[in-house]
This record gives sequence, C-alpha cells and structure tokens, in this order.
Amino acid sequence: MSDNIYAPPQSELIEIIDNKYATASRSKRFWASLIDALTIMVVTVPVMILTGGFDGVSKGVGPSLSYNLLIGAIGFIIFFAINTNLLIKSGQTIGKLALGIKIVDLNGEKPTFKHHLLKRYAAFFLPGQIPVVGQLISTANVLFIFGKQKRCAHDYIAGTIVVDS
Repeated sequence: MSDNIYAPPQSELIEIIDNKYATASRSKRFWASLIDALTIMVVTVPVMILTGGFDGVSKGVGPSLSYNLLIGAIGFIIFFAINTNLLIKSGQTIGKLALGIKIVDLNGEKPTFKHHLLKRYAAFFLPGQIPVVGQLISTANVLFIFGKQKRCAHDYIAGTIVVDS
C-alpha cells in the first residue's frame, strides 16, 4: 500500500473464465467462418443464378429487398439444416469442426440450443438483413473479436466463447 493517501486505489483485475480450453485464435475463427459461408454459398449462388438475382448487376441495379430477405432466409435455413446436429452434439459447425474449435458457454460447458445457440446465430445473421445499416451492424459485430477476450458481439449476447477443442 502506498503512503500517499491521495493516490487512487490499486487493484489487479484478473479475468476468470473457468474452462479447461484455450480461447480459439482469431485466424481459426476466420477460416471456420469462411468454410461455413462457402457451404451456404454452394446452394444460394446457384439459386440466385436460376432466379435472376444477378440480372441487374451489370446495370448497377441490385435485387429487391424482398428478394434479399428471401435469399437470406434460404441461407439461414441451409446453415441450420447442415449444422444443427453438430451444434447440438458438440457446439461445432462444419467450419469449426474442420479447424478444431468449438462453442462453449462461459462455464466451459456445451451450449444449449435454445438459450445460447439461437441467440448467437440470430444476433449474427438477422442484423445483416436490415437494409443499409445491417452491414454496419454486422461489421461492428465481427470487429469485437479484436478485443482482449477474442469474442464477437454475438458471443457476448449469447454468453458463449469459442475455444480450441
């Protein structure tokens, strides 16, 4: 303790996350996310080609809001159709499985689907569907990963963390 009675109180802040795994690296999370996005694109891009989603691109005209929402919903459905069993069983998506990482709650336990995973992916996918500001919200969500805890905003919302498995 300092003899200076005017000195501010001193304390050491220690973050305790009680789990037996190391937090996944940002690069592993990036590559896992890219793999997951590519699995969705394998279906959505051909659907967009067949339904004329790219027709106005050369003229600088984008698809309508309803079309974008429909494609977003298809992507959301595809993501969950492919990954639900893995998410429930091990807290992983195809990308996370490939990179050896998984989602856990803040106690290091497998996250529940209702309380953790639905919040996590709703916070991840849904804001991106809002016209104009959706992309800004999604970008801000992802930029949270550069914080000390290496957690995106959707991790904070859902009470999850991504760790090495």
